[in-house]
Amino acid sequence: MLYFDGAVGVAVFCLWIFCLVDVIVTDESVCRHLPKVLWLLVVLLLPLVGSILWLAVGKPRFGTYPARSRSRFPEYDRPGRHVAANPDDDAEFLRRCRERAEEQRRKAKGEDS
Repeated sequence: MLYFDGAVGVAVFCLWIFCLVDVIVTDESVCRHLPKVLWLLVVLLLPLVGSILWLAVGKPRFGTYPARSRSRFPEYDRPGRHVAANPDDDAEFLRRCRERAEEQRRKAKGEDS
């Protein structure tokens, strides 16, 4: 009987570790019913019951994980973001650069005199 109790204890410990890691790596936006921090506390404080609750109620269902972004930096994929172009091809940009340079030359010339 002692062997069986030890096996159950090891199984509960492995389940607890699995659920802890799963809660930590799960994205906050796909946790169900409770915020991720509360799920972490439930699994930490109630190893067996918390782990079973996480698997039954809190863990996202298969297929509900957000799609992986192509970029490591999602802010670069947002709509309406200005995409850098070759400045030599942008006549308006070159015109503004020339005007700004001329204005700076006039200011510098006026201050030196």
